[in-house]
Amino acid sequence: MPLSRRQDLLRALPYARRYARALSGSQSRGDLLVAESLRELIAVDDPALRPRLRLYQWISRHYTSSAPPHGGDLTVLDRQLLLLTALEELSLPDAARVLGLDEATARATLERAYAGLKSCAQTNVLIIEDEPIIAMDIEELVHKCGHKIAGVAATEKEAVEIATRTRPGLILADINLGAGGDGMTAVSQILQQQNIPVIFVTAYPERLLTGERIEPAFVITKPFEPLTLAIATYQAVSGGLPLT
Repeated sequence: MPLSRRQDLLRALPYARRYARALSGSQSRGDLLVAESLRELIAVDDPALRPRLRLYQWISRHYTSSAPPHGGDLTVLDRQLLLLTALEELSLPDAARVLGLDEATARATLERAYAGLKSCAQTNVLIIEDEPIIAMDIEELVHKCGHKIAGVAATEKEAVEIATRTRPGLILADINLGAGGDGMTAVSQILQQQNIPVIFVTAYPERLLTGERIEPAFVITKPFEPLTLAIATYQAVSGGLPLT
C-alpha cells in the first residue's frame, strides 16, 4: 500500500472506531471490528475507493457476517445506512458504495429506516452539560426524539445526585464541565451504581477514539443534528447489535 494511502488510513481510524462502536454498541467489540478490518484492507486494497470508505466497507462486511438476526424496527442494513449518513456524514452515493447497494435501493432503505426511528421506545434522558443555552438546545432535541428529560446537571455532583434519584434510561454527557468538573468522571461514578447507556457529546471526537484506553461506545460531534442524536439514542438504548 502506498505511503499516502497508509497516511489517509491512519487519519480515518478514529472515525472508523466511532462507526464500529456505535454499530456494535461496545468499545471492545467495535475496536475488534476495526482491527480485523484493517488487516483485511491492508492485505486486499482497492485503490478505486478512498481508504476511509474502504475501512467502513470492511467493518460493515465483518459485522454483517457476525451479527445475529434482528427482529426489531431496524435491520442491520438500516442501522448501517443511518450511521454512515448521519453519524459519519457520508453522502448517500458514498454510503451506498460502502454497503454495495445501488443508489435507488440505498435511498429506499434509508427512508424505511427513518420511519423505523419514529417508533423508537421512549426513555428518560439525563443531560450533563454546563452551558445553559447548549443544555436547553439539547433538551429540545431530546424532546423531538420522543424522549423525556430525567434532569439536567451542570456539575459532576449534580449528575450523580440526579442519576441516583431518577435512574435514567440514557445519559447524554458533555466532556468538559468547566468549573463543574469532568463529564467522564461523573459518568464513571454513576456507572458504578447503575448500568445505563451513555452518549458523549464533544467538539473533538478524535480525542475519545484513540483505542488506547477505556473510551465511550457512543460519541457524537458538536454541533449535531436532531437526526444524529435520534440515531445514536436508538443505538444506545437498544444496545446496538452485539456480535455473536
